[in-house]
Amino acid sequence: MTDPNEALSLGRAQAIVDEWIRTVGVRYFSPLTNMAILAEETGEVARAMARLYGDQSAKAGEKLDLADELADVLWVVMAIANQTGVDLEEAFRNNLAKKNVRDCERHINNPKLK
Repeated sequence: MTDPNEALSLGRAQAIVDEWIRTVGVRYFSPLTNMAILAEETGEVARAMARLYGDQSAKAGEKLDLADELADVLWVVMAIANQTGVDLEEAFRNNLAKKNVRDCERHINNPKLK
């Protein structure tokens, strides 16, 4: 499918997710199902963060792999983007431009961040 050491653009990553879903995964889940899966995966990131960086301790035998949980979130976001026609590279560029205009002085001038 792909070289595991290949540098991945968002577009290439979306293509890999699409290929995997259409071959190994058979087909896309419905967008609403994928939204529920995104919520589930986000919760798993929250659990790992709470135990690794917060006040909670891990349960006996609990495996905490933040990198894997974050990758799961990326995967389902890419699946949702694919099935709804969103080009994540373009969307990210547009979002970055928006932030650079809207927030160009917001955080620098925030006394809470000093």
